[in-house]
Amino acid sequence: MKRIHNDLGVGASNAGSMNAPAPVPLCVDLDGTLIRTDLVWESLVRLLRRNPLYAAVLPFWALRGLAWLKRQLAARTNLDPATLPYDQPFLEFLRCERRQGRPIFLVTASDGQLAAAVAAHLGLFTEVLASDGRTNLRGRVKAARLVERFGEGGFDYAGNSSDDLPVWASARQALVVNASPALAARAARRATVSRVFSSPIPWRSSVAQAMRPHQWAKNLILFVPLITSHQITRPALALKGAGAFAAFCLCASGVYVLNDLLDIDADRRHPVKCSRPFAAGALPIPAGLAAFPLLLAAGLLLAWRLSPSFAAVLGLYLVLTTSYSWRLKQVPLLDVFCLAALYTIRLIGGHESTGVEYSFWLLVFSMFIFLSLALLKRFVELDAARRQNKPALEGRGYAAGDAELVATLGSTSGYLAVLVLALYVNSEKVVVLYRHPMLLLLICPLLLYWISRAWMIAHRGQMHGDPLVFALKDRASYGVGLVTLAVLWAATGAYP
Repeated sequence: MKRIHNDLGVGASNAGSMNAPAPVPLCVDLDGTLIRTDLVWESLVRLLRRNPLYAAVLPFWALRGLAWLKRQLAARTNLDPATLPYDQPFLEFLRCERRQGRPIFLVTASDGQLAAAVAAHLGLFTEVLASDGRTNLRGRVKAARLVERFGEGGFDYAGNSSDDLPVWASARQALVVNASPALAARAARRATVSRVFSSPIPWRSSVAQAMRPHQWAKNLILFVPLITSHQITRPALALKGAGAFAAFCLCASGVYVLNDLLDIDADRRHPVKCSRPFAAGALPIPAGLAAFPLLLAAGLLLAWRLSPSFAAVLGLYLVLTTSYSWRLKQVPLLDVFCLAALYTIRLIGGHESTGVEYSFWLLVFSMFIFLSLALLKRFVELDAARRQNKPALEGRGYAAGDAELVATLGSTSGYLAVLVLALYVNSEKVVVLYRHPMLLLLICPLLLYWISRAWMIAHRGQMHGDPLVFALKDRASYGVGLVTLAVLWAATGAYP
């Protein structure tokens, strides 16, 4: 076997070291082993985020071989190795081995440019062996390369997939990292397994987290036209509303998955969002790329069965929210107007799915109140960045100093929504639905209190995440909601 030299002094000149056997090299796979993701898919997502038209070129690159495809992806994308989801227990093991003077080689099917960046960041590896644009260093090709370099049984190998079985068969010892029990058993039949690193990920909870079911509460806005027109008790219309709710939830989950894929870099730098499934490596990127079109297709099919016009509204929602995820969220102010429009589109969807007549007052009220909530959400992020002494909100186009302006715009918009409600009480439309319309004025101070309180909590840095999600967990919000419902009931005069 070729003698291995490294920068930690293996093979020193004193007599004791000359007689001691050189440590067996440890060869480590990258994708799925050292990191909980795959750099090919990471590069692909970044490339498509930069320009979706690259999708038309990918098949032609693949025709020249996977190694060429990987090289083209690597050459056109930037990767920050510091944010990758490393397997921390295994990484700590490698650091311990390195401190003891063991040579460690990074051996991966990923392109050498990306592998070199990871190796430079970690500072652990004696050398990097990777795909080079001509040879895809995977499976039997990887095994042959290592046998040529170190000899049969002259190295230990750490891997995680069935592609690593030929490599384990040629290794002295196998280290199995984050593989299924079945694969670990297959590895044990081919090689001597010295270590098994297992950090099981609860995939069911990861799938649920990626779909964001708690965000489905926003789609309850679809029932507002039924409630405000006093038709929620009609079974046929309520059933249509439920179908519209399900369609919006499916599409919303698909969009959330897509957004997480496009935002993967920014999420990994965020103190909270870094735990999202794709950012943390709990779910593989290919699963997300397959899931989001299926969810969108299911939602649109259900919408079409309800009403073509409702399907058109849902399609508009998808176009706007996808544009937001791709580009609009990086444009200051336009991003919050886009978010407010997405809420209003849900309201329009409620009208189209049930056939309830449109209300001018409801649409105007929704524009102002939803714009206030969108600005509140952005203020929370800006305030958090300011408290962390960050000069700007990454990926959003805002400077930390914009927080005061955003707060002013948001609170003003909320108060304008209350003004619209007060004017509605004095309109001719209200007498059709309410026997005691003047009682509705009691809702105005309730709404003023809720809006003011929400902004005060945000100003104190005590609101985290989406304001609507906050409201679902806030006792005072439930109290305001119950009193508001009581006022609405009293105004109808439906009591004996």
